[in-house]
Amino acid sequence: MAATETMKTTVEQFSTKGAAAFKDGVEKSLAALNDYNAHSKKNLEAVVASVTAATKGAEVLGAEALAYSKTSMEANVAAAKALTSAKTVQEAVELQTAFAKSAMEAYMAQFSKASAIVAASVKDSMKPLNERVTAMVEKVQAAK
Repeated sequence: MAATETMKTTVEQFSTKGAAAFKDGVEKSLAALNDYNAHSKKNLEAVVASVTAATKGAEVLGAEALAYSKTSMEANVAAAKALTSAKTVQEAVELQTAFAKSAMEAYMAQFSKASAIVAASVKDSMKPLNERVTAMVEKVQAAK
């Protein structure tokens, strides 16, 4: 009977340790799942922030292009009116040259402005994603 009692005690100890190990494994798995969910939520928030920034940049760029188109069209109409009032060929050439110069300067200024808007938009839209990549790299390095 002593062997039966010893065996029973051994089985109980094994069962208790097995249950504790299982419980510990489940708790660790749940903690890892919660951590993964929190990480995924932050990633999704970063994507939403990135898309929001990109959309805002596109709206600003669109509004700027529309304003430039309107201004450019008005300048073209004014130049055409001035050109039709020219009295000599020399005057027409001078008007056309002045218009071409001002149109090119306006275009280059607008191009620079649009480039700055695009650069700022890309920077703003990439910032939340870069922050998430940095956080993940730090987490992986900390786990080593």
